[in-house]
Amino acid sequence: MNRKLTEELKDYARSIGIDLLGIAPIERFEGLPPERHPGSVFPEAKSVIVVGKRIVRGALRGTEEGTQFQSYNMYGYHWLEDRFLSVTTFKLTEFLEDRRHEAVPIMNLPKEVPPMGIPVRSGQPAPNVMIDFDDTAVRAGLGEIGYLGIFLSPEFGPRQRFYIILTDAVLEPTPICEKKICERSPDYAKFCPLGAVDPSREETMSVCGKKMKVASIDYAKCAKCRNGAVPNHRYPGARPDRIAALCVRSFMNHLEKGGRLANKFEHPFRRRPAWLLVEDKAVLQEGHDIE
Repeated sequence: MNRKLTEELKDYARSIGIDLLGIAPIERFEGLPPERHPGSVFPEAKSVIVVGKRIVRGALRGTEEGTQFQSYNMYGYHWLEDRFLSVTTFKLTEFLEDRRHEAVPIMNLPKEVPPMGIPVRSGQPAPNVMIDFDDTAVRAGLGEIGYLGIFLSPEFGPRQRFYIILTDAVLEPTPICEKKICERSPDYAKFCPLGAVDPSREETMSVCGKKMKVASIDYAKCAKCRNGAVPNHRYPGARPDRIAALCVRSFMNHLEKGGRLANKFEHPFRRRPAWLLVEDKAVLQEGHDIE
């Protein structure tokens, strides 16, 4: 295990604006099917690095006020992934290759994308292998899957995007996150005005021994949400992006008010009753909010 290289990597990551960095040894992925396993992409990989940049809270402001949606679409989603995060990930890849370690950058493609080819070797999955990024971030010690099915970090709650780097460098692993960010209350279902969150059908996810209770989510209802949900821009059949949706904005506000996140602000996120579209009519969500 190369502790010196690990510390140099983390220092460099901070210097180029990476907010979150977690490292999982390849052994933490044992038991995953080949079509989800990072080792299918790079069989010699020894470490899986999860690279994260925050979604600045201000990118959600226009959606919260119902007056400017493109700020989130660009600074919280498209540009954040395709420009800011992709550049920092590539620079970190160069950093490893300059030290004679192969490094494979992986963009965050939705796991719902089906295979688009045939296996080229016997026993090998068809292209493309789709890695579950939220699952990988848990294995890399960066946080947990919350009750609403959204990845949460202790620093930013639901406000981050991830890319992945696979490398043959043997790096010091990040411990699995033991901090409990989400209280996993069935009352969180009230954050969704469409009834997409069903607490009567909970399941318990287990990742590297970390158990996380998650409500059932009707993503067909999420796809019809006009309260801040955004279609996945990489694959139309994937689950919509819900970070700016009313449910996750309300949940984020709840986490902040409870002092459960390290990234703190001078003023609360929600300063006025939340807006809500019901049958093409805008109303205030006072009766729906559990705050």
